[in-house]
Amino acid sequence: MKLVTIKNTQNPNILKFEFSYFICPNQSFEYKNIDECADSPLAQQLFYLPFVKTVYISGNFIAIEKFSIVEWDDVKHAVAEQMETYVNSGGEVVKQKEAPKKTPVTVYAESTPNPSVLKFVASKRLTKTIVECKNIDETTASPLAKELFKFPFVKEIFIDENYISVTKYAVSEWQEITLELRTFIKEFIENGNIVVDETKVVASNKQEKQQIANFDDLDVTSQKIINIIEEYIRPAVAADGGNILFDSYSEEDKKVKVILQGACSGCPSSTFTLKNGIENMLKEMLHDQEIKVEALNA
Repeated sequence: MKLVTIKNTQNPNILKFEFSYFICPNQSFEYKNIDECADSPLAQQLFYLPFVKTVYISGNFIAIEKFSIVEWDDVKHAVAEQMETYVNSGGEVVKQKEAPKKTPVTVYAESTPNPSVLKFVASKRLTKTIVECKNIDETTASPLAKELFKFPFVKEIFIDENYISVTKYAVSEWQEITLELRTFIKEFIENGNIVVDETKVVASNKQEKQQIANFDDLDVTSQKIINIIEEYIRPAVAADGGNILFDSYSEEDKKVKVILQGACSGCPSSTFTLKNGIENMLKEMLHDQEIKVEALNA
């Protein structure tokens, strides 16, 4: 009997193996190596495969991230067959435990330069990949964002590392809704719910441009600009609950375009401040006083 269905994800290195039943209801696990998976005999077995980098187990699926030494087309059916053989012989996917206790998490609210955006900072890492949701239709990768959009005053969501930036509609004031949002986010995380499903994150064209594969195709000046943004500018922007991405550089008119996300997007003051701060830094570090910066909103 066929138990496992193979499905692609947005990340070409991650493949999803869906079972016809729930193998791990109400819990999710992520294993980076064999030493971390003492509670999952199946994950231990998978790590004996030399190309397995990360194993995710949740609900009715196992997702595997591979190293680049193999192509999925060459091994995916053998992996699926190994999983089916294992469970058909009575193998345990994850050792049964008592219902997990809530893990205490601290969440505090922090103001940003944008009066419409509040940053909710958690005491644990929430995601490795930036997620920006302009509306509920864009929340495929984030169950938390989907739930937050059910609040009538939530306009946009931005999630990065250990914080969630929430943009509100003008009809509500922060003093009226901050406690309600903070409590909801805290309980959502403490109950073990998934904040971001890394297997469903779709990288934007701008984010992909700054990955190594595309980075190498850019001109030298664009590469230098990206390096300056990554090392000197992005950390400061992240501290304010936002993000900045390189968009383009024109050698002809010396214009650098950048994308602003999160708290920086649409902020009445930060666009001007960022534009001038970035512009001055690029002029100095690139030794070119003709550099101009245009700040765009995502």
